[in-house]
Amino acid sequence: MSSPNFIDHVKFCSRSGHGGAGCLHFHREKFVPKGGPDGGDGGRGGHVILRGNKQLWTLLHLKYRKHVIAESGKPGESQNCTGADGKDEIIEVPLGTVAKRADTEEVLAEITDDGQEFILTPGGRGGRGNLFFATSTRQAPSYAQPGEPGKEEWIVLELKLLADVGLVGFPNAGKSTLLSVVSAAKPKIADYPFTTLTPNLGVVPYRDEKSFVMADIPGIIEGAAEGRGLGIRFLRHIERNSLLLFLVPADSKDIRKEYEILISELKQYNPELLDKKRILAISKSDMLDEELIEAMKKELPTDLPTLFISSVIQKGIQELKDLIWLQLQT
Repeated sequence: MSSPNFIDHVKFCSRSGHGGAGCLHFHREKFVPKGGPDGGDGGRGGHVILRGNKQLWTLLHLKYRKHVIAESGKPGESQNCTGADGKDEIIEVPLGTVAKRADTEEVLAEITDDGQEFILTPGGRGGRGNLFFATSTRQAPSYAQPGEPGKEEWIVLELKLLADVGLVGFPNAGKSTLLSVVSAAKPKIADYPFTTLTPNLGVVPYRDEKSFVMADIPGIIEGAAEGRGLGIRFLRHIERNSLLLFLVPADSKDIRKEYEILISELKQYNPELLDKKRILAISKSDMLDEELIEAMKKELPTDLPTLFISSVIQKGIQELKDLIWLQLQT
């Protein structure tokens, strides 16, 4: 999955329908000069509903839809007929979508399952007709309720990719190359920073027809949590990953320092990200001999599993997949 049409953030006005007014009416029929009240209730206003759809992977279809408006309910009618409910407005979204109120950032819902529905903006209730208010002592009520007004609010939808493994590293660390080697994904690959401008997903086949999903997150730089580079625009996609695979190239001036900078950026964005399982892979290691690898191992962090890999010559790739699978199952 890689496309300029990947949209992971939209904002729109959500307006539910008004409830229909209750009917004020008295039964009129030949030879029945004083028929009782028979005004029906108004219909409910339409809801604005979110529904998960596993076939979607982007919010592109909502990018230019600035207003989502549900129908209002119909008024009640005579002979105790209830008005029709307003038609609900259903918004289909990809799995991993988070809905927030634009003004307060309050999280309203997270859609994680196919077919899951959430009433984003409820419609107004229909008003009661005058028949509802009839009692033994008040047999001819001459009033009915108006419908309850609908609601209007600005909503923000954010997509957080659902993946088992998230690739974390500085620009040009070899993340896209690794994803293209272990999966059928075809991300853009070039020898310059910020080649990847949208997240890429790939299904990685494993032994015995098993598989896991890997996400290539656009490169992080020092100060990303404060808005530098691509800023925190894509850091939210890491929140749903079960495992974080840190990639640091073998030609880095200081592998340990580069890893610590990445950890620091994640901590500033969301300290809970550090609770996830981690693996450190030294990419582009085809340029290293065994003696140099052994010397470099002494300088690496000791609080997580580490591997030396090369996507170009397939060095350590199977060992990496084995380690990832082991970590995902424990």
